[in-house]
Amino acid sequence: MNKKEIAEIRKLFNKERCHVRRLCGCYVDAEKNIKTTIKHAFLSLEEEEMFKYINIFRASLSGTIGKNLINLDFPTEQEKEGGTQDFLLKLRNSRLKDDELISEFYNKVIEHYDYAENYYIILADAAYDIPGITTDGNYLDDASVYVYEHLICCICPVKLEKSGLYYNAEANTIETRIRDWLVDVPAHGFLFPAFNDRNTDIHSMLYYTRKSEEPQTDFIDNMFATGYPMTSKNQNIAFQNIVEQSLGEECNFDTVKNIHDNLNEMIEEQKDMPDPVTLDRNDVRQLLEKSGIKEEKLEIFDKKYEQIVSDETSNTGSAETAFTASNIANKRNLEIKTADVAIKVNPKRCDLIETAMIDGIPYILIQISDHVSLNGINVRPDDIKREL
Repeated sequence: MNKKEIAEIRKLFNKERCHVRRLCGCYVDAEKNIKTTIKHAFLSLEEEEMFKYINIFRASLSGTIGKNLINLDFPTEQEKEGGTQDFLLKLRNSRLKDDELISEFYNKVIEHYDYAENYYIILADAAYDIPGITTDGNYLDDASVYVYEHLICCICPVKLEKSGLYYNAEANTIETRIRDWLVDVPAHGFLFPAFNDRNTDIHSMLYYTRKSEEPQTDFIDNMFATGYPMTSKNQNIAFQNIVEQSLGEECNFDTVKNIHDNLNEMIEEQKDMPDPVTLDRNDVRQLLEKSGIKEEKLEIFDKKYEQIVSDETSNTGSAETAFTASNIANKRNLEIKTADVAIKVNPKRCDLIETAMIDGIPYILIQISDHVSLNGINVRPDDIKREL
């Protein structure tokens, strides 16, 4: 799913046009015991309660594609009888009216989800009459042809409120507040089937993780058997290793700056596209070549790429080796670090940075603008120049 398709589904979660038909929930304690379950027609809920669930669903469709929101494809064998995709499809087709399937789903989650505290599993059945769309992007609400029936699941931590005092208006006293267990925003979740090309795609799903570096890969492997691509952090590490090991002694300041300049330029050129910018092996090679890397270093790249990427993906069960550009580039800052100094520079103003050799010592030079501050205190640039 791309960002437009995700946004289209996310907009459905509101009080006016909510498309959720049925809601199920399972509260699990820290010992993996089911404490209670619920099942409701969604529109029968009180308005305030309904609104809180809507906010939870919206949260599970938020974040960055390739970081918090990950598209996962089911292997063909999982679509056969007894496979993970087959089970989810049966659950979807039941419209959450089959108690045995729902119970089996809860038990699968409880068995494989790794969380040492209480949590709440929310599972909802929903249907969307997909409107037609004109060439200029306008929806035709009266031209619906297909219905997108889907499940959305959220796994939310349940935490005990902090202790404290409160004012009891009836007794006119200050008392100790009763601590309640509160359902937090989702830590993980999924949408099945995926909404690809504005229609149902039963071969894929969208997975959500609030913390991109804690996707619960074992849970994904056991629950869905889709494998999981490199996390955003691992993509960054792998890309850094590829550049460093390919360039060797020629991994200098100007060359790396050129790579990141070209990478950010690529992202900027495609910022209005619905799909995130991704780079496979050939794209990364072209990026290095465009950045002035010599042919002999590109030959080293050909050897190092597979080795490094293989090391990062060996524990994920995924064959996915493409990099999401936003995971390996910093669009906000160009960060320069030495053992004692850290400097952040606007990537659009890399022209202010130069390198020079002065009296045999390498220096990084930064052109001073009219505004300079030291620990938040404005200082006079002309005084700095005079001292130098």
